[in-house]
Amino acid sequence: MKLRYLVAALLLLSVTSVFIGVKDISPWDLFHLDEDQLHVLLISRLPRLISILIAGVSMGIAGIIMQQLSRNKFVSPTTGGTDDSARLGILVALILFPGATSLQKMVLAFAFALLGTFVFMKILNRVKYKDAIFIPLVGLMFGGIIASVTTFFAYKYDLIQNLSAWLQGNFALSMKGRYELLYISIPVVILAYLYANRFTIAGMGEEFATNLGLNYKRVLNIGLVIVALISSVVMLTVGTIPFLGLIIPNIVTIYQGDNLKRNLPHTALLGAVFLLFCDILGRVIIYPFEIPIGLTVGVLGSGMFLYLLLRRRAYDL
Repeated sequence: MKLRYLVAALLLLSVTSVFIGVKDISPWDLFHLDEDQLHVLLISRLPRLISILIAGVSMGIAGIIMQQLSRNKFVSPTTGGTDDSARLGILVALILFPGATSLQKMVLAFAFALLGTFVFMKILNRVKYKDAIFIPLVGLMFGGIIASVTTFFAYKYDLIQNLSAWLQGNFALSMKGRYELLYISIPVVILAYLYANRFTIAGMGEEFATNLGLNYKRVLNIGLVIVALISSVVMLTVGTIPFLGLIIPNIVTIYQGDNLKRNLPHTALLGAVFLLFCDILGRVIIYPFEIPIGLTVGVLGSGMFLYLLLRRRAYDL
């Protein structure tokens, strides 16, 4: 889990990702690229790589912030209703504003994601049974209710296939002119690093944080805004990426402890490495066809999630 190993893995996978595809481009071709190869690199391969890196970094950081603020290691945008709320916001945008731009859809998705995350945190405060596994189950039920509402209105307005195909995690469509919205996540990630120590204190509870002179509600709101904005931007440009914000922070904290500011670089790099690995795996298994990133991350992520649950249970016993 040392940074130099993560950086080395990230560089190796990044180079590998650039040269995998139906169009045959080798590292030696970089010295004498023809027009078609240059077009593929600039329009498709490099934008795809940038999208994967930004999405992996930002979703990992969103997950660790949400876990810190909720004081639960099994809470993430996937298990806290954030992703489902953002999906409902996108559906509302498609129904009410069919001609809206991507930025306008992102604003509406962000508003719904923020509202859904805020409601989940309110539910969390009212739950008396604070078991580590029970809380994410509450979040999954809450997300299931929102997903049911989304499915109902999507069926009513004949948008189920449109919504399902569009919001399935897939980097194949990450091309020049279609991924730039992800750049919004970069200043948000920087803000998360600046507030890392405050998030750590806020994660110790409202009473403790207030006694240390911290404006708990303001820090909590800033954290929720960061999580909601990252989730809505990634969902709108890439689609749903399950479990990434859940398993990556847990793996990092197993080796690094719970110091949020120290864990942020490791979480960011490991999130990018894991997403790159899943993307490469999905591109080579049935080459020249491609498995969507949502499927590969879902399969590997669900397996890791079960391992974390069993590990937690064995530790408690």
